[in-house]
Amino acid sequence: QASSAIPSTPIELIKSASYVTQGVLALLACLSLVSWGIMLAKWLEFRRVYNASDAFLAEFAKASRLEQVVSLSKRVKPSPYTRVFARAIQFLHDTTPLGADGGNSRGPLSGSQVEALRLLLDAESNSERDQLGRSIPGLAIIGSASPLMGLLGTVLGVISAFLGIAKSGAGNLGAVAPGVAEALTATAVALAVAIPAVFGYNIFATKLNRFDGELDGFGSEVIALMAREGRI
Repeated sequence: QASSAIPSTPIELIKSASYVTQGVLALLACLSLVSWGIMLAKWLEFRRVYNASDAFLAEFAKASRLEQVVSLSKRVKPSPYTRVFARAIQFLHDTTPLGADGGNSRGPLSGSQVEALRLLLDAESNSERDQLGRSIPGLAIIGSASPLMGLLGTVLGVISAFLGIAKSGAGNLGAVAPGVAEALTATAVALAVAIPAVFGYNIFATKLNRFDGELDGFGSEVIALMAREGRI
């Protein structure tokens, strides 16, 4: 009879755990769903962005004139690269070169105007990076907070187990072990939640940093293309 009362499966451990431990486990389960949802959403978003960007960059590398890139950006799917390029073209059309007669000349821009264009492209690149990086910090929060929550559930479970042992008056190992095992379930579940979240955060943070560098390099290529045509 005593052996039949000892939990032998994870489900039985959860069912026999205290209400506090069960509450912690339920919260950890919700955090796990959130973290996996974020990872799936970001994976799909990165794949969509890179697919659209690769098609544009492949044709951009072959372009020799600014008008070709303008026509290309209208044909391909919108991407962070097309939006950065559109901001550069808009700036070029809206800015009158210093010293131009009557504002009708389209000569090269001054040094200060080129610096303003560089800052504008940097701002647009940062905006695109922030847009793509949304929700990624949530993985870091889940990865760092889950073990602490699991430890809290374990400590509270151990306290409850020892209080139960004190009330029943049983002090042998068979009476102590089940309660400790139930409490340690919270730590095990917390680690199962935290480990994928930490891996996901590091993977997507690396992808985001690489994307940021590539977008900055693209802005420099746009400025170089304008310089070859004498626009700046």
